[in-house]
Amino acid sequence: MLPDSPSGPGGDLFAIGGEAGRIMAVFDWSTTPLGPVEGWPASLRFAIRSVLVSRLPMVLAWGPEFIQFYNDAYAPLIGAQHPAIGQDIRITFAAGWDVLGPPIEHAMTTLEPSWFPALPLLLERHGYREETFFRVTHAPVFDDDGAVRGMLSIGLEVTGEVVGARRQRLLHELAATTGDLGDEAQVVRAMCEKLGGDPLDVPFAAAYLAGPDEPHLRLVGTVGCDAADLPAVTEPDAAEVVRALGGLALPGGPWGDPVTESVVLSLAGSPGAAPVGVLVVGRSPNLALDDEYRSFHGLMAAQFAGAVATSRAIASQRRRAEALAELDRAKTTFFSDVSHELRTPLTLLLGPISDALDRSEGLPAEVREELELALRNGRRLQRLVNDLLDFASIEAGRAHPVRVRTDVATFTAELAGIFRAAAERAGLRLTVDCPPVAGPSYVDPRMWEKIVVNLLANAVKYTFVGGIDVGLTSDESGFRLTVRDTGVGIVAEELPHLFERFHRVAGATARTREGTGIGLALVQELTALHGGTVSVVSEPGVGSTFTVALPYGAPDPSADEDRAAAQPSEAARGEAASWEDDTSRPGEPAPGGSLGAHVLVVDDNADMRSYLARLLGAHWAVRTTANGEEALRAVAERQPDVVLTDVMMPRIDGFELLRALRSDPATRHIPVIMLTARAGLEASVEGLEAGVDDYLAKPFRADELIARVRVVLERATGRTGPIPLPVQARTDGFASVAAAPVVPTAPLAAAAPAPRPPADPTPPEHQLGRWRLPAEAASVPVLRRGMRAVLAEAGVDPDRAYDLLLAAGEAATNAIEHAQRPSQPFVDVTVGVRGDRLEIVVRDYGQWRERVPSMDRGRGSTLMSAFADVTAVPSPTGTTVVIRSPLA
Repeated sequence: MLPDSPSGPGGDLFAIGGEAGRIMAVFDWSTTPLGPVEGWPASLRFAIRSVLVSRLPMVLAWGPEFIQFYNDAYAPLIGAQHPAIGQDIRITFAAGWDVLGPPIEHAMTTLEPSWFPALPLLLERHGYREETFFRVTHAPVFDDDGAVRGMLSIGLEVTGEVVGARRQRLLHELAATTGDLGDEAQVVRAMCEKLGGDPLDVPFAAAYLAGPDEPHLRLVGTVGCDAADLPAVTEPDAAEVVRALGGLALPGGPWGDPVTESVVLSLAGSPGAAPVGVLVVGRSPNLALDDEYRSFHGLMAAQFAGAVATSRAIASQRRRAEALAELDRAKTTFFSDVSHELRTPLTLLLGPISDALDRSEGLPAEVREELELALRNGRRLQRLVNDLLDFASIEAGRAHPVRVRTDVATFTAELAGIFRAAAERAGLRLTVDCPPVAGPSYVDPRMWEKIVVNLLANAVKYTFVGGIDVGLTSDESGFRLTVRDTGVGIVAEELPHLFERFHRVAGATARTREGTGIGLALVQELTALHGGTVSVVSEPGVGSTFTVALPYGAPDPSADEDRAAAQPSEAARGEAASWEDDTSRPGEPAPGGSLGAHVLVVDDNADMRSYLARLLGAHWAVRTTANGEEALRAVAERQPDVVLTDVMMPRIDGFELLRALRSDPATRHIPVIMLTARAGLEASVEGLEAGVDDYLAKPFRADELIARVRVVLERATGRTGPIPLPVQARTDGFASVAAAPVVPTAPLAAAAPAPRPPADPTPPEHQLGRWRLPAEAASVPVLRRGMRAVLAEAGVDPDRAYDLLLAAGEAATNAIEHAQRPSQPFVDVTVGVRGDRLEIVVRDYGQWRERVPSMDRGRGSTLMSAFADVTAVPSPTGTTVVIRSPLA
């Protein structure tokens, strides 16, 4: 035993104890039951030294009076009650002695130390009843004679760990609640119920949400309080809610103390948007509102805000899905109705044509060829209509297979055989391996026919080299049809969408762009009706393999056994025959007409190529190609005088072909006419903006097409010697712009000076451009190209320039269509600036002619008036239209 220092009572017994040791050194122990330090037993001295030297929070209680000694690490645990050295520990822990007393007594009487990993204690160390948790052990302390004289306790506060874990569990449960989302109010109410599982941290809560068109927040959920005691609506600060909750004196915490404070948590919406609501929560009266508590509140509010945002997003997505489903049903109904209505006129077209061909012994060969062309394409249209009707019936749930016993092997081989001519014409190998299946098979023959025909047509469409293999295998569970090709293949990301109706693989190279886009979708639906599956394996550049697996099935009660001897239908044979025509190569140049010009026809439809070649071949030499890629090779071999092209084609479409021709100086001058089924104003504007010389929508009249080709050829012939009207150079604010060269159908020198209509307006102050155009429809694209350059040079906003081009084009079109018996066969157009306004003047030199109904497109005056201020002044010598628009 170390001797005491002679400097004072206890000496170095307390010298090693820091602040706690200094307190013990100056404490008058003679006033306590322990008496002076000199009389303390050695066991007490050793125990005190052990407490003071430890870095762990330790407290020693000695004697029946439980006089306490503790170290500096223990002092923070009792907060404001420090210093309590020399006092009865039962007084220090009076609020929690009912919890501490029994384990201490047990340890001192049984000599068994206690252990509590998270002992809850009520402390009043900061001026309020505080909820705390300690990891603590109690052990007996022995006197010199071996008797138990006291208790030694080591404790660590774990309040943060316990409360943090409790809050984490609550946040996890809140997150799990949003997994089964419904209406946003239901979600919030369910989350409020989860808050009831942690009343120690959330004594009560009230959630208010903002409606889409409501100025106030509405109460949607509560916990720990009665909704009837709260305002039904509130403002974003929820001040009235806080006042109402404060007056309820609701209990909270482990001991039911009154809750005196509420926290208003804003439920933030998306960045930049208004909050979706507020959450008013009570603060525990037994916990400090520290950073951890505030962080917990923030995470809780984020859970609520995220759940509301997700619920609203799902509700919006559900509404969109319902709208799409409704639109889908309407589209299906439309296809069904329209397809049904098309059957009657198709029947009345195909019937007489077939009858005429049957009685055509004396018909000229040209007439018979045209009738066969009409019949072939009428049947193609009929097949498309039937496919749409089949799909509409499946969608409506009206399609049901009528299964009959069928020799699937023979039937499949015959269906594959009708495509042999198309495959051979395309230079492809077609192999068919269809041995008899292992058991009797029952299918709907017409549905099975559609499955096989669609897969074979798809293979022919996308295969250019190699071959197509058709196989049939079987086992005890059913049979499988495999159609394997060496075609272009399909990229992996497109495979999940391949059987969606109307889906087309972007950028896929095919023999033709024709089709409805429902072939593979129909295959999947028909396969599913038989209880089977369809799958595809594909690799770009290698090919694709489609597999249809069907069970053997059973006969339907309503089945007609006479249908068992299935044969390919006329529709299937017609489909195969159409692919035989589509795989034919472009024909040789047709003999030239009297003009000796050379026309290149580009279209992926074989019948259309043949028709155009026959139509134009009577006037000019014609060559045909099946797509833009072949057309570019043909142009490289021999430049045509005009290119007549379709828009939607495989490999290189019409617009890509046009860009390729315009980007090459050697072919830039070749005029291009687009002939397409994409009708409408937007399509024509797109074509003209791309620089096409003319644009004609299908269907068209033969004489109109010939006239348009002739006009383009005549204009192209005169391009070598343009005679533009002079434009005076200006330097006052605008760059000088030369007029776009336009060649009239007759030389200007041969024409008399154009008389000025009496009502002509005063010329604009600054003239930017002037054109004299032949009074014909083909002049309008030329005007648009010239005006586009002038407006761009003048700095006119592109959007405004686009509108003005449309208005000027309509004015010029009106001038061409309305003027009759013109004194001059021209239309003059002037662009200039008057003050702060741009002015476009369009003049013709004929008498006004009203449109007949067939000429009225119903858009001219509407378009012009929508984009600018328009005035029209007619006179006996012509009409002047003035279009005025602000420059900025």
